[in-house]
Amino acid sequence: MYIKSSLPDKIGYYYLFRKVSSLNEDNLKHLVAVVGAGPAGLFAARELSSADVHPVLFNRDIKPGGLAEYGIYPEKHKMKEVLRIQFRQILEMECVEYFGNVLIGNHGDICLDQLRQLGFQAILISAGAQGTKWLGLPGENLKGVYHAKDLVYHYNRLPPYSQQKFEIGRRVAVVGVGNVMTDIARYLIEVMHVDDVTAIARRGPGEIKFDRKELEHVVANLDLKGVDEEIERAAPLMWSLGQDPNYPKTFIHAVYDKAAPTGSKTHMTMRFLLSPTRILGDENGRVRALEVEENTLIREAGEIKARGTGRRRVIDMDTVIFAIGDGVDENLGLPVEQFEFIKNPNPRFPIEDVSYEAFDPVAEEPIDGVFVAGWARRASTGLVGIARKDGVNVARAILQYLQTREELQESPLPGIKEFMRNLGKPVITKQDLRRLEIVEQERAQQLGLEEFKFSTNEEMLAVIRQPL
Repeated sequence: MYIKSSLPDKIGYYYLFRKVSSLNEDNLKHLVAVVGAGPAGLFAARELSSADVHPVLFNRDIKPGGLAEYGIYPEKHKMKEVLRIQFRQILEMECVEYFGNVLIGNHGDICLDQLRQLGFQAILISAGAQGTKWLGLPGENLKGVYHAKDLVYHYNRLPPYSQQKFEIGRRVAVVGVGNVMTDIARYLIEVMHVDDVTAIARRGPGEIKFDRKELEHVVANLDLKGVDEEIERAAPLMWSLGQDPNYPKTFIHAVYDKAAPTGSKTHMTMRFLLSPTRILGDENGRVRALEVEENTLIREAGEIKARGTGRRRVIDMDTVIFAIGDGVDENLGLPVEQFEFIKNPNPRFPIEDVSYEAFDPVAEEPIDGVFVAGWARRASTGLVGIARKDGVNVARAILQYLQTREELQESPLPGIKEFMRNLGKPVITKQDLRRLEIVEQERAQQLGLEEFKFSTNEEMLAVIRQPL
C-alpha cells in the first residue's frame, strides 16, 4: 500500500510503514529461489506469485533494482522513479520474500547446493552479468584502465564501487559504440570535463549501436566534421558490402539538431575500423597510449565482421575504458561458455523458442530445476523492457516445470528464515527497505535534491538499525 507523502511530487511516494504480513505458510505449495532482484528477477517473482507460487528473492545488494537502480544514468530521475514504483508494488505482494545483502555463489554466503538443501523446488538465476568482459590485452593491468560497468556502478553510488578510486586523465579512449559508451562519454563530458573523448569501434559506421536519445546527451561535443571524415574513409568498403554510408551520417546529423547542452568544452570524436591490441604504459605504470590495429570488413555467414589488416598505429591516451559488454559471474556455480551460462540446447520447457534451462555440458543434461533469465541468460542484451519480458517468460517455463513436481507437504520457510538469521551478517528485509527509503527521501528534501542515495553499505545499515 502506498500513501502520498507531504514531500514534493518529484520525491515520489512513501511506503506506508507498517508490519509486513508474513507468508501464508500453511497454503505454500511451491517455493522458488530467485537469485538477483533486478528487473528480470522482480518481474519473474510477480508472475510466479500471481500463480500461487512463493518466490524468495536473494539479492547481493542491499537495495533491489539491479541495473535499473545502478545502471541507468543518474540524471534520468523520472525513468528510475517509474521503475521503483513498479518494484515496490512487487515487493509489497504478500507472498514475495526478500533477503538483501546476501551473496549467492561458490565464494558467497550460500551456494546453489545449499539453496537446494533448504527446500527450494526450483532456482532462478537472474543476477545479471556480474562478471566483466576483457580482451586479454597486454597492459590491461595499468593504472587508468577500467571496465565501463565498474565506472557506471561508481557514479551510480553502488557500494563498494562508490568508494573505488577512478583516476581519469585528460584524454580518454572508450572502446565500444553502444549505449554504454554514450553514458560513459556523458559522465566524462558533463562531470569530469576531460579534454578529449575518443570512441573506438572495431567495425564500421554501419554497426553503431547507440540510440538516438542516448546520443543527444553527448552530440553537442561531437566533432561532426571528424566523424564525417571517418565515415567517408569507410564509405568505399561500406558500399562494397551493401551498406549506405549516408545513413549513419544522416542519423548523427539529425540527432545533432536536438543536442542537449552540456556546458563542457570536451572534444569528442569516433574512430572506426580499429581494434585495440595493447595498452602502453609510462615509467609510473600509468596509461600513456593505446595501440590499435586497422581493420577491414568482410561478410561471413550473412554477418558483417571485422578482420585485422596487420597495420598498427599508436594513439596517445592516458585512460582507456572498455565498454564491450559484460559476462556472467563464473563463481556462481553454473557452467560458463563465452561469458554466458550454458543453456539446454533442447529445452524441455521452451518459451517462444527460447531455452531458459541451465545445462551441464559434461553430463550432457540439463541441471534439474535451475533456470536463467535476463542478462544472466544473455549478457548485455536489451534494456529494462527486454529484461521484464524475459522475467515473465522464464516464470512461465518454471511454472511448467513445477507441474512435474509434487506440492510441498511441509513449509521449508521457517528453516530458511532461521538459516538467514544465522548467517552472521545483516540480512535485509522488505521492512528494512521501507525504512531506508523514507530516510533517503527525507534527506533529498532537506538538501533540495531530486534524489539522495547513501553511498556505503555501512551508512545504509546504520539507518536501517535506527528506529523511526
